[in-house]
Amino acid sequence: MSVTVRERWISPGDLNGFLGLVVDNLSVMAFLATALIGIFGFPADIVFLRMFPGTTFGVLLGNLAYTAMARRLARQTGRTDVTAMPLGLDAPTSIGMALLVLGPAFLQFKQAGLDPQAAGLATWRLGMASLVIMGVLKFVLSSFGGMVQRHVPRAGLLGSIAGIALVLMGFLPLVEILKQPLVGFAGLGVVLYALVARARMPWNLPGVLVAFVVGALLYYVLGPLGWLGGGYQPPAAWQWRFAMPLPTLQWIDGLGAAVPYLPLILPFGLLMVVGGINVTESARAAGDEYRTRDILLVEALATLVAGFCGGVAQTTPYIGQPSYKAMGAGTGYTLLTGLFIGLGGVFGYLSNLVELIPLSVLAPILVFVAIGITVQAFEATPMRYAPAVVFSFFPAIARMVTIKLSDPTYVAPDHFAALYADRVHGFSELAIITVLGNGFIITSMVWASFVVALIDGKALRAALILLVGAGLSVFGVIHSAELSGGIYLPWQLDAASRELVWQFAGAYAALAVVLVALSVSASSRQADAV
Repeated sequence: MSVTVRERWISPGDLNGFLGLVVDNLSVMAFLATALIGIFGFPADIVFLRMFPGTTFGVLLGNLAYTAMARRLARQTGRTDVTAMPLGLDAPTSIGMALLVLGPAFLQFKQAGLDPQAAGLATWRLGMASLVIMGVLKFVLSSFGGMVQRHVPRAGLLGSIAGIALVLMGFLPLVEILKQPLVGFAGLGVVLYALVARARMPWNLPGVLVAFVVGALLYYVLGPLGWLGGGYQPPAAWQWRFAMPLPTLQWIDGLGAAVPYLPLILPFGLLMVVGGINVTESARAAGDEYRTRDILLVEALATLVAGFCGGVAQTTPYIGQPSYKAMGAGTGYTLLTGLFIGLGGVFGYLSNLVELIPLSVLAPILVFVAIGITVQAFEATPMRYAPAVVFSFFPAIARMVTIKLSDPTYVAPDHFAALYADRVHGFSELAIITVLGNGFIITSMVWASFVVALIDGKALRAALILLVGAGLSVFGVIHSAELSGGIYLPWQLDAASRELVWQFAGAYAALAVVLVALSVSASSRQADAV
């Protein structure tokens, strides 16, 4: 039964929430753009005029829907302290899309003979197709999220995303911070002071905003004085880049190119479904009773629409809803954020802000998010499963090493391929690291899940999980023998690659047999003891 209440659209707490949520989204967009343009040499006009408008349109739609849901909840309960669910670009998977899918695909298109502009457009279509695939998966799984949680241990789900956070959101941005330590380390210190130590900021400002302002001031004051070691770049001239996020079917042309990346794309979508469930539970614990299915459906539809309109990064409800409630935010901050981000993608002022603010200023926020996600993996998992969480990090570390070594500015592509194929002393170390990192998200889930089963004394269940891992290895879903990490039919590979495939798949199968034997032996000893 609805209760009539006096609803305020904007409160002082909403302004704080708006500033914090905008900076969170801006930091993800900045890393996405900086990685594509700065690391991979991606054409800037494709990023700003094609990728950004559709991506930010998803943020607009999702936040408008969550605002409406919060106001409906306020009317139904007669409460005036309802806080909307915050929605934005998911940091781990957006960074993963840039570093693991879009950037490598762009380089492959160029190696196939396309010029940078054509390669950029082909990559954009691949990114749209990836987002549509994730949106469809999230839409289908929105009614089965509970089943996923029941069958995949929490250590596997949280450990896999914590691995992404630790190496992609934590370590790589930390490197960017220390490229300009006078700027980045100060901002990181403010973030730790405000958000880890939970110290109060002047005038109750959000800690993220204070860190942002401190870093920007240091950069633009010390940079012209030559105190940043040559890392200072004067601000680019302001440009109005107008681009409407119009629906397009060009993503269909990218479906074929997206297939090899399915071992990354599908887990990205799956993780956000589970994350949406956890976020809804945290909001419920803070006093706001949202329907899980509604939260997941909005997330799925926002991602799907963004993909149809040119977006390449998926949206997700943020875990910090109780923190925004503690700020005093209500239903207005998501409305303001959605409008600011969505219109910024259309009128181009977000791209100017991204160019204006160096990554060393924004990276501390990503490091903090990485710390929070990693800590949550341990806090939300019973302590006895901590070894499983830690074990699940190793494939992500291998993937991070491969990213750096395969960077053509470090190692020439021909030399990398030669080192990968070197068999003088068996499989090369580089090949092992690369294969371990390929499909690392699913690998992390498999590794953590079978260790959890062992800890629970369920050796037969662990053996079954390992057999699943063996099957996934055969087709390259995990441990792909291809440098690109793509899936394949093993009999179509060359002899050397097939040998590598059978070694990894056989390792899982052999361990499964050993565990079955140990389980049978243990059962026999128990029977004899009786």
